[in-house]
Amino acid sequence: MAVEAVSEGQIVRAARITSRLSKWRAALAPLLFLSPALVALIMFRLLPAGWLVQQSLSGPDGEFVWLDNFEFLFTAPSFAKTLQATLTFVAVTVPLQTAIAFGLALLFAENSRIISLLRTLVFLPVLIPSSVAAILWGAAYRPQGLANALLTSIGVSAQPFLTSPDQALMSIIVMSSWVGVGFWMIFLIGGLKDIPRDLYEAASIDGAGKLSSLWHITIPLMRRPLAFVVVADTVAAFLVFAPIAILTRGGPSGSTQLVMFDVYQQAYFFNDVPLAAAEGLTLMVIMMVIILIQFRLLSREKQL
Repeated sequence: MAVEAVSEGQIVRAARITSRLSKWRAALAPLLFLSPALVALIMFRLLPAGWLVQQSLSGPDGEFVWLDNFEFLFTAPSFAKTLQATLTFVAVTVPLQTAIAFGLALLFAENSRIISLLRTLVFLPVLIPSSVAAILWGAAYRPQGLANALLTSIGVSAQPFLTSPDQALMSIIVMSSWVGVGFWMIFLIGGLKDIPRDLYEAASIDGAGKLSSLWHITIPLMRRPLAFVVVADTVAAFLVFAPIAILTRGGPSGSTQLVMFDVYQQAYFFNDVPLAAAEGLTLMVIMMVIILIQFRLLSREKQL
């Protein structure tokens, strides 16, 4: 009897151990599948972010200076001008691209051969690398380039474009919009296709016109795609680098000195990595604020 009791106890303990091992396997299996992504996240996101914070709080010799870099940054007139140019660039680029992309999406949402061809032509600039697009537009903006040829053909005098402090930033905005509009248009077309056709048919029966349907049906139901495009385009606008580096290098007179290019200059031309890290961290905080705004917009739509 004693032997049987001991055997039964061993069986119970073995069953418990087997059950625990099964639970551990069930818990570890997803982690094993996720481990490559987690390693990549740590290596290429979290560790660089930690290094950025550490560098932004350090001096040239590696000593901790706490917020001295940020104090110098926000009291320097040059950074104030850089931040102003960046905010102006974002404030003009995002509404302009969103409005044009939305208008094109409304025009090209239907399926036909002609519309598909036009939609493809609008999307083609997205496939061109930003550096190549910058070179093409740099050639067009030359005094004897295509842009001035078109202007003079309609009786407008030649413009300086990239060599004018008053026109250089707007010239970069036009080039960036030419590249980006087609990309955002595709997202908005996808949003338009998700709107049930029954709503428009019901509105038409009730006597609503196209403008009324646009205002009361399309725009409210496009809140989520539009919010995504606005936020994503804002982030992309803050990160613009190649056109500035290739065409203007921040000039003339600092009119196109955007934050990303200034970070590059501080780190690689002036060898001031801590100050560049402080600028980069400032930009990252702005990105986080934008992401919070995105979540806020989406939560508002769910409440509606």
